[in-house]
Amino acid sequence: MKKKANRLDAIKMIISSKDVSSQEELLQALGQEGFELTQATLSRDLKQLKVAKAANMNGKYVYVLPNNIMYKRTSGQTTSEMLMTSGFVSLQFSGNIAVIRTRPGYASSMAYDIDNREYEGILGTIAGDDTIMLVLHEHVTHGEVRDFLSEIIPNIPLK
Repeated sequence: MKKKANRLDAIKMIISSKDVSSQEELLQALGQEGFELTQATLSRDLKQLKVAKAANMNGKYVYVLPNNIMYKRTSGQTTSEMLMTSGFVSLQFSGNIAVIRTRPGYASSMAYDIDNREYEGILGTIAGDDTIMLVLHEHVTHGEVRDFLSEIIPNIPLK
């Protein structure tokens, strides 16, 4: 079973890349990407993502994401292929704070994965749309944090 964070990312990508006007259409699109879920679960996911319906250019009501979070699909790339990329952009440190920059929409699911590992070197995370702030324990080195994060985010460069 695929993770909830991946499912939420897939929902965002599908809604951003094509006009979807019903939960049934969205369930079918998710099914084509390998996600199996009930209509009730999809409804909860849409509520969590604050998805709304709005009229498109043709007057048809379609699902839209809040704050213009858009995933632009390159030609020929499937949602599953997009999910294979971590969304990671950069990692910087300042004292006991680390800042991770991501592509828009990736920060919250990435922070969720970091928090679920319960690594004692990270006291907590705060995530926005494209930025994660990590508060580091005083005893942990930046190298140790980088090593830990590389287990979760595959394309973090090891220095």
